[in-house]
Amino acid sequence: MKIAMWLIAAVCGWIIGGFNPAIALSKAIYHEDIRDSGSKNPGFTNFRRVYGNKYAWFVFVLDLLKGALPCLLFGWLISYFGFNFQLGAAFTGLFVMLGHSFPIQYVFKGGKGFLVLLSVLFIIDLPAGLTAFAVMAILLLTVKYMSLATMCALAAGATVLFLTGCDLYAAIIYSICVVFMIIRHKENIKRLFNGTESKFTLVKNK
Repeated sequence: MKIAMWLIAAVCGWIIGGFNPAIALSKAIYHEDIRDSGSKNPGFTNFRRVYGNKYAWFVFVLDLLKGALPCLLFGWLISYFGFNFQLGAAFTGLFVMLGHSFPIQYVFKGGKGFLVLLSVLFIIDLPAGLTAFAVMAILLLTVKYMSLATMCALAAGATVLFLTGCDLYAAIIYSICVVFMIIRHKENIKRLFNGTESKFTLVKNK
């Protein structure tokens, strides 16, 4: 039963992670696929850039929830069988992120996973999550590059996991997720070096 619980967490995490609100809302409301517009990334930033604020914050909240809820649930269930809660949450978060990036529902063409990983971080360790959020907020208010803010925020959060007594294996799994997410931002990194990356502002109207 213990092995089955890990397998169930992995499968459910992948399937839940595969639900992409940016793709679903762009198709349902605008009869378009967000993956064909803007940067073609099916995430909050590109959705907001293409369609404006009206529904973008629904994408934001739903991406956070799909990361947090399964990690909270399976973290608790796995801890019920005698394992560490943080390890269960990080393990589930790994598969939620993989589902978000390579969704079965959308022919394995998904997003980069920042919001998912941010919500997972809050479930694993609150101080690490707050640190990541603070770093993101500071960078968004100063340099205004969402991609840079997200990469630095999650890297800072992963570092805090190793400093706050978090379960070592959970910290390692989460750090691997962050490295994967940064690799997924390779085009953004190129644009940052070239000075062509778009800036993020809170007020936007279409």
